[in-house]
Amino acid sequence: MSVESFDPKPSADLKQVADTQTTTLETSVKTLEANRSVTATAGSRVGFVSLGCPKALVDSERILTKLKLDGYEVVPSYEDADVVVVNTCGFIDSAKQESMDAIGEAMRENGKVIVTGCMGKGSDAEAIKAANPGVLSVSGPADYDQVLESVHKIIPPSPEQHNPLLDLVPPQGVKLTPRHYSYLKISEGCNHRCSFCIIPAMRGDLVSRALTDVVTEAKKLVAGGTQELLVISQDTSAYGIDVKFKLDLSEGRETRMQDLAVALGELGVWVRMHYVYPYPHVDKMIPLMAAGKILPYLDIPFQHASPRILKLMKRPAHSEKVLGRIKQWREICPDLAIRSTFIVGFPGETEEEFQMLLDFLEEAQLDRVGCFKYSPVDGASANDLPDHIPEEIQQQRWERFMETQQRISTARLQQKIGRTLEVLIDDVDEEGAIGRTYADAPEIDGVVYLNEEFDVKVGDRVAVTIEHADEYDLWGSVVRP
Repeated sequence: MSVESFDPKPSADLKQVADTQTTTLETSVKTLEANRSVTATAGSRVGFVSLGCPKALVDSERILTKLKLDGYEVVPSYEDADVVVVNTCGFIDSAKQESMDAIGEAMRENGKVIVTGCMGKGSDAEAIKAANPGVLSVSGPADYDQVLESVHKIIPPSPEQHNPLLDLVPPQGVKLTPRHYSYLKISEGCNHRCSFCIIPAMRGDLVSRALTDVVTEAKKLVAGGTQELLVISQDTSAYGIDVKFKLDLSEGRETRMQDLAVALGELGVWVRMHYVYPYPHVDKMIPLMAAGKILPYLDIPFQHASPRILKLMKRPAHSEKVLGRIKQWREICPDLAIRSTFIVGFPGETEEEFQMLLDFLEEAQLDRVGCFKYSPVDGASANDLPDHIPEEIQQQRWERFMETQQRISTARLQQKIGRTLEVLIDDVDEEGAIGRTYADAPEIDGVVYLNEEFDVKVGDRVAVTIEHADEYDLWGSVVRP
């Protein structure tokens, strides 16, 4: 099942969200599980709007799976739905506004709305209720049972609408991503208290899933056709810290990131690590990448290079140590691709400190980078810091940052011309195929265009000779035997 945009008109064409590029895995994405069924009966139909990051997307998939198991049909329009569930995002103020807009739209177009997700707690929940008095229920992130209970109250399940022998749900559950790649959430919550972030207030402290549960889910996904597992959490490096890295007797491995990576690497598919903090034990992942066990790709949100700004952000690590480690990593694994995100215009950031960030980019030579202009978030401690940067200076710094990284990205992609790389096919259209290399996560990184290549299908992994590159993307041809 693919990711689809919610269209209130049932006759309108549905457009895959995967067609749009985003700047970071944390950018809001509006989706609807669009497994339209012409046999859906009145009183059993649920519309679902999912906003936010891949971690929220996984929450949506789990809720949808439970709904399908209870016999509900998921429909792609307000008009067809007996109730609409909106899974909100509260990461930054613009995401909150998008969530409020989506709730308001659902109220106008349908009128029966259940709200869940990151805005479902505290002052955000009160704001939702104040703006939309008719909302039927508001619950926090990953509160699957509350959502199910609310749906049951509004549309009680009945034996007539659910035949477990006929209403089959695939073993891997309902997916909102294309069949060939899947997000694998390994933990919930975060122990960090970054001054610009309110995720711990929304999702709580770190709670790691049992390693055997994660591996079992991964095996089901692979059996269902997944060719790429994208490992996600709020802090992937911290996996297992809350349980003191206890031994998982079923797997015979400890509950820690590197043991999980080894287990996933045995499944024969791409394994991509996201949201990795640069803790010392991350060094142990690099030999696994060099050996081809998992993809040589690290998504590490460095956020800044100035020690003072990092301290104000309450972030770990310092730039001089990071640069040394990046150099060591690349000596062990020359093909390592590093993605990161940064914040410019953080309160108190001086021109000298911003230049320090640009110098860091030049030396680090990162492959993929996203950049945010600092934005206050209700409840974040950074709001109380002095010397907030004017919007026009933030914009200037953002533009200078992106110009610097664009030049770096262009040069690094030029180095790939002439190489033969494995490419995972994401789409085939009238112009040819589109895929990604190991260095490109779906929706946030670049793609490989295979013009006039039609003898491939979505989910194939093929050898491609790279022939051209621009600032972000590659072009190539499939290698024939």
